[in-house]
Amino acid sequence: MIKCIAIDMDGTLMSSAQELTKENIEAIKKAQAQGVEVVIATGRSHEEAGYVLEEAGIQCPFILVNGAEVRSSTGEILITNPLNKDTAKKIEQILVENGLYEQMYTNKGVHTTDKDKGIATFVDIAMSANPEVDRDVVEEEVINTFGKFLQEVESYQFIYEDHEIEVYKQLAFSFDIRLLAQVSESLKKMDGLAISSSGHENIEITSAYAQKGIALEKFVAERGISLEETMAIGDNYNDISMFERVGRAVAMGNADDTIKSYCQFVTASNNESGVAKAILEALNMNK
Repeated sequence: MIKCIAIDMDGTLMSSAQELTKENIEAIKKAQAQGVEVVIATGRSHEEAGYVLEEAGIQCPFILVNGAEVRSSTGEILITNPLNKDTAKKIEQILVENGLYEQMYTNKGVHTTDKDKGIATFVDIAMSANPEVDRDVVEEEVINTFGKFLQEVESYQFIYEDHEIEVYKQLAFSFDIRLLAQVSESLKKMDGLAISSSGHENIEITSAYAQKGIALEKFVAERGISLEETMAIGDNYNDISMFERVGRAVAMGNADDTIKSYCQFVTASNNESGVAKAILEALNMNK
């Protein structure tokens, strides 16, 4: 019996047009009405994730920034797993030396030293997935979603110096896949890090304790739910730590074969409301 459902956002709950379908909304609300705990497990910050669910009329807990932060359904911060700041500074140096574009996720928001480049990067990624869509339309969508939460700063030095700021995640982008792989392998040699990705064009760097699966394990334990009674739905490498732990692991139809190999089940794609189909199948099993 499934008592908890953990759902990734980008490439999973959200369509490639960054929309939450009616079918997905209705399925989540149906699961909640039947007493199933639904938790959103995402690489996004609370600001980037929360408004989407709020607009859909859904209230639920969040595992955020790949597990660097966990929040209650009312937005209260329950757990944080930040990066060591000396380590974060070394990571920044490696990313700069390799010419990668970086965004830094903190408890005070998402920061970048080049907001225009950040928006252009997100647009390029969206266009590669939806080449038939008008670029101006995609750019407006990116500005109204990720762009409005992106804070431009001259440098990240103030983050390292301010004791009240915690570094949750460093997100690096490049369309040079070979370079990303090389940087990823270099970072893996550093102690205390978790290196994953939420897309072919990025790498996500967090504390080794900031992983979706680790956060989910603690989340269900505190609610008296076993991992065997938990389902996780996702599409990318930062979802693997969940897939490895839960009793029912579901890959999206748009996930690559490596991701699917970690799962017992494959649902429809994110553009076909695959989340809704996976939830309804689980609820039917509960009868």
